[in-house]
Amino acid sequence: MATSKEPKEPRETKEQRERGETRKLPMMPIREMVIFPFMMTPFIVGRESSVRALEEALNGDRRIFLATQHDASIDEPKAEDVYAVGTIGNIVQSVKMPDGNIKVLVEGLERAKSIEVNDSDGFFVATVRIPKTAPAGPQTEQLMQKVTGLFEQYVKLQQSLNYESIVAAVRMDEPGKLADTIAANLQLSVDEKQELLNLFDPTERLARIADLLDMEIEKLNMDRSIQGRVKRQMERAQKEYYLNEKIKAIQKELGRGEKSEFDDLKKKIETAGMPKDVMDKATQELKKLEAMPPMSAESTVSRNYLDWLLAVPWKKRSKETRSIDAAEKVLDTDHYGLEKIKERILEFLAVRQLVKNPKGSILCFVGPPGVGKTSLGMSIAKATGRKFVRMSLGGVRDEAEIRGHRRTYIGALPGQIIQSMKKAGTKNPVFMLDEVDKMASDFRGDPSSALLEVLDPEQNSNFQDHYLDVEYDLSQVLFVATANVLHTIPGPLQDRMEILRLHGYTEVEKIEIAKQYLVKKQIEGTGLSEKNLTFTDEALTEIVRGYTREAGVRNLEREIGNICRKVARRVVKNGLKHKEAITRENIADFLGVIKFRDSQAHGVRVGRRFHRHSPAF
Repeated sequence: MATSKEPKEPRETKEQRERGETRKLPMMPIREMVIFPFMMTPFIVGRESSVRALEEALNGDRRIFLATQHDASIDEPKAEDVYAVGTIGNIVQSVKMPDGNIKVLVEGLERAKSIEVNDSDGFFVATVRIPKTAPAGPQTEQLMQKVTGLFEQYVKLQQSLNYESIVAAVRMDEPGKLADTIAANLQLSVDEKQELLNLFDPTERLARIADLLDMEIEKLNMDRSIQGRVKRQMERAQKEYYLNEKIKAIQKELGRGEKSEFDDLKKKIETAGMPKDVMDKATQELKKLEAMPPMSAESTVSRNYLDWLLAVPWKKRSKETRSIDAAEKVLDTDHYGLEKIKERILEFLAVRQLVKNPKGSILCFVGPPGVGKTSLGMSIAKATGRKFVRMSLGGVRDEAEIRGHRRTYIGALPGQIIQSMKKAGTKNPVFMLDEVDKMASDFRGDPSSALLEVLDPEQNSNFQDHYLDVEYDLSQVLFVATANVLHTIPGPLQDRMEILRLHGYTEVEKIEIAKQYLVKKQIEGTGLSEKNLTFTDEALTEIVRGYTREAGVRNLEREIGNICRKVARRVVKNGLKHKEAITRENIADFLGVIKFRDSQAHGVRVGRRFHRHSPAF
């Protein structure tokens, strides 16, 4: 835009004053618009003084003087609050609306300047002079051609205007009419339009319009160039950024976005309970995030890093159960036998009552499959009131699984240790490292070596994950490892753990485990009840002796489950009241031929080949 300053009042020459026509007309101040000659303009009349001026004009020759207010916010303007130059208009139509306002359609006839303004019966009456204009010369005709060409360019660039209708409307030979028609269609401020209205000389007016059109075309070309460049460079991330900013603005209007996302992150950092060095790093990362474009790749990496720092438990702890009697009851309820293991766990709890900040012990249960190593770890968590998390190490070859990836990698994540701590949500869970004897090593590193720091009570208080790149305290974690054998575990790793051996169960222990745990579990798992199915002690003994031969009880549980499923089928067929009692005599009906005989029957017999699973006689 050329200028936003108040337009200067036009200066008339002596000859113009002498040649001009003078007449008295009712005057109506108008707001936020400038009416040009030769234009049809609708507007609403609501002020009492304006309504009276309109009625006076309608009662006469329907002519009215329309002048724009200096300040549109003034409801009752005085004569000095209105521009001196305005337009004499002809009231083409007036319609009274239901709310009392009047909608009028006015045709601009010619510009005029008010010489004197008087108040008459609540409305203004202006004495206006209509100056005569000089005839057009060669310079004016050249200006008309230039302005017409410039305006055609302007309409092409200005998408809000209809090219065909607007260009057809300005094809005229009269310079004053051409200038006013173009001025009315330019998107200018009220002050700029008033400045054009103040120019009585058509040639001078055309020259000013030509300057304005040059500037507007230059702006539109620049805008189009910038829009084209931005459109070419805009990617999906930039679109998302625009939409996110728009959502934020909408939410702010609705009163939902009072606090910014960065304020929330800052508050979370302050309340997370981080050590001072970690908090300093998180605060520094937050400042970097604020300076980045929200949808950039670096911003995503930085935000994910902050989310992980906030997700890891820094101060939240589980309230531990320190009652020895309650812990002993839980262990006895969940497990039969294992007296040495239970005794060691109770000793651990007793020490915690006497020592304020004891080092986390690392227990390693070693034994054959099915003896209850994993379930024993869950019972420890239950007995101590801690959270339980489990990490399976079987087949792990990559050191990054333990220590995490550095943030320079695409898709980098913390290691399983930190991920499991996030899952636990507390800094003192029972952490089970399952199948620690089945780790392997290759060109990606040795995960067993990475575990050395994790399982060393003297070092794990400042464990450093490659992704977080800050020290994290694991000293309050109760680590429990499981293994089937010891010879595949490296010596340095064995040295950091307390080995507790779980030997295979005896026949009596298996029968008791089946009576107390396995039968009940399988009956409930198949939808039966004790009314539908019972096992005698002899039947359980027969299953242990004739159908399973293992150190643990997994196959025993499978065989009991096999019987339960067969009984469930009979219950569905015969009704819910159907009952089966499993005895030594009928167990073959459910499990088939006995798989194992007494140990004396194994071996090579004279005169015949003996197969391990064939009947001995």
